[in-house]
Amino acid sequence: MVAHSNASRDIEKNAENDPRGSKPKPRMSGAVSEIWKLVKPRRWPLAGSFLLILTNRFCSFVVPVSSRYLINNVMYRHQMEKLPLILGAVVGATFIQAGTTYLLDRYLGLTGQRVIAELRAQVQAHIGRLPISFYDENRTGTLVARIMTDVEGVRNLIGAGLLDLLGGVLTALIALVILIKISSLMTILTFCLLAIFVWFLKSVLGVTRPLFRERSRINAEVTGRLTESLAGARVIKGYHAEESEARVFANGVDRLLQNIARSISAQAMMSLYSTATLGIVGALVMYLGAQETMSHRIDVGGYVEFILLLAFMVAPVGLLVSIGTQLTEAFAGLDRTAEILNERTEDDEPHRTIAIGTIQGHVAFEDVTFAYITNKPVLHGISFVAKPNTVTALVGSSGSGKSTIISLICGFHTAIGGRVLVDDIDLSAVCLSSFRQQLGVVLQETFLFDGTIRDNILFSRPHATRAQFMDACRIACVDEFAVQFPEAYETVVGERGIKLSGGQRQRISIARAILADPSILILDEATSSLDSESEAMIQDGLQYLMQGRTTFVIAHRLSTIRRAQQILVIEGGRIVERGDHEFLYRQRGRYYDLYTRQHALETNLFLAPGEGDKVI
Repeated sequence: MVAHSNASRDIEKNAENDPRGSKPKPRMSGAVSEIWKLVKPRRWPLAGSFLLILTNRFCSFVVPVSSRYLINNVMYRHQMEKLPLILGAVVGATFIQAGTTYLLDRYLGLTGQRVIAELRAQVQAHIGRLPISFYDENRTGTLVARIMTDVEGVRNLIGAGLLDLLGGVLTALIALVILIKISSLMTILTFCLLAIFVWFLKSVLGVTRPLFRERSRINAEVTGRLTESLAGARVIKGYHAEESEARVFANGVDRLLQNIARSISAQAMMSLYSTATLGIVGALVMYLGAQETMSHRIDVGGYVEFILLLAFMVAPVGLLVSIGTQLTEAFAGLDRTAEILNERTEDDEPHRTIAIGTIQGHVAFEDVTFAYITNKPVLHGISFVAKPNTVTALVGSSGSGKSTIISLICGFHTAIGGRVLVDDIDLSAVCLSSFRQQLGVVLQETFLFDGTIRDNILFSRPHATRAQFMDACRIACVDEFAVQFPEAYETVVGERGIKLSGGQRQRISIARAILADPSILILDEATSSLDSESEAMIQDGLQYLMQGRTTFVIAHRLSTIRRAQQILVIEGGRIVERGDHEFLYRQRGRYYDLYTRQHALETNLFLAPGEGDKVI
């Protein structure tokens, strides 16, 4: 329960010790450049959309301009013959506005959603190519939130938001020219008031942008912890920790609420000042308009035209208030998206230039040193050779460095000293995508996707033939239990294979590795979590899988590695013993101690002196 209590403070700790905190904050140009990459193929249709916006805006000028002629010519001078022309212009402009509005809403809406989908796919693909160290520093739920939520703001940039704002600004400039022509005094005073408000609005948006960046981060953290809680429901219930988890989530939600409250206050302040500014502008125009009309500098029609055109100049200010927050939130999310896209992928390392071909599987460690934390090495001068068609077993106590060696073989990490060679090629110079195509891994905790049995087996080789698929199922004994289900191989296994037993999940994992036909095979505690009956059933599949490959085995059950050609005993990040089972057993060293102690526990008997040969 103490461990759980410590874990319950993860959200608060992440807020203070965010691993991204030491990284430089991405500039606006980073987010914009990524958007431009997606927008560039659509730049001409978007340019056409901008022309439609201008057409829409120009048509909207018809009503205020024609109102002047309606009042002065038709109402005051009774020139009724001009009424059909005025009404025709208004109706025609209205239909054009309706048509362009429909086209804009439909095209820009779909375009925004397509760009969001493409950007999500791009971010997910990029994350998939990042090194394991990136996953070590970021929660799964956090990454999910960044992929799904942070890119949502693109809709406001690509859709009607930004283009509408640009169109509004352009029409405002045109309106400004006409307004000056009608009354320069009223226009200049009104423009000065609006300029003061825009300056204030810019200051407020500068405050809200960091709030939205913080909100995205908090939301990702809370989502990450929620994802973990849902995935660990059995552990939480097993330790009766529902209330503790509820408190952790409530604390995260409260931090999110406090952030939202601050941004709402800023938005309310913008609304307050915009309403007050528009009210003052309206009163000023009414006062000056009365003065100008009484002094006959403008007529009534001109005053009405001024009032209607003034809306075009004020509209972008109101639009800034309504979509300014959305645009700020969008850029904040895109800043975070740019952070991920700026992360260097594994194959982007400048020294990884070799696209390795078909490998034989000759693996060698030459005086390899490795450290997860600087100046705290976990491997010290590891040297060994694993030849093709051999099995190399790694044994030792927990934390001795076995999994780290496997991690280096897989290319998940790179040695800080010495070399890891595959067919005499330094693995640190190899393009990892070309290498991992020839790598097969069977782990202790088998990971299955929430799909069918067939989908999970074909995951390693999607285009395998039916015969190849059935052979893999037969060798791994998957067919023995799959045919018992009503849906057979189309049976849905559930999240992480929860609907299957441990042995069934492991057999699917072995079938997946058999179908992949790898040159190098990693078996990391592949049977340690199984009962004796399931292990015995799986052993035949494992023996077939190991034939003709370079195999590395980590096993706590030492009885499963007695036939390995090479056993490396790892302690404290060093190889303390090496040899086959018989040689190491006769040495009566560390391996002998591990083997005899475990054998005694398994048989519930201690070995008597002189019975060592019987164990072999």
